[in-house]
Amino acid sequence: MTQVNVGSLLEHRKLLTIHGDPVQLPEPERLVHLQFRRYAGCPICNMHLRSVSQRHEEIRAAGIREVVVFHSSAETMLEFQGELPFAVIADPAKKLYAEFGVQSSLKAVLNPRAPLAGFRARSVVHSVRGAMGIGEKHLGLPADFLIAPDGRVLAAKYGKYASDQWSVDELLDLAKLHSRQLAAPARTPAPAPTPA
Repeated sequence: MTQVNVGSLLEHRKLLTIHGDPVQLPEPERLVHLQFRRYAGCPICNMHLRSVSQRHEEIRAAGIREVVVFHSSAETMLEFQGELPFAVIADPAKKLYAEFGVQSSLKAVLNPRAPLAGFRARSVVHSVRGAMGIGEKHLGLPADFLIAPDGRVLAAKYGKYASDQWSVDELLDLAKLHSRQLAAPARTPAPAPTPA
């Protein structure tokens, strides 16, 4: 499975949220933070998305559109992600996962940090259950992409275990860095000196 690299240019596509709303990827006037999460009932994912939700206005103010993908059905996701204030996409057939090279691995749950994050999440997120729907597996790995309005991938992170994703602070730092780079005028190289 081929991974998407920094500098890759993505084709324009239209996605539908679990509520049936259209989402453009890329967004013509904003950065997009595209997150690939695990299954809908994943306590680690839901705890992370709670932190994103709590700071969503700050993320929007930084010029970022949040788009989150799960490999669960829309029906299952409505129970867990239906109230989130940003775009949430169902991909039970894992088509987007395949296009972006987001994989599954035993490392998702075998890394010592994954169970620790899971125990913390279970104490915060009370609705915990196992994989139940088509495409729902415990072995999925997370991934994060920051995408420019022209479709260029500005930053990418393929998680090595279940809770290995960008924090909100890391996302905002990346957006600030790349917003400055996108706003800076292109420099024309100075002409070479003419020999005397």
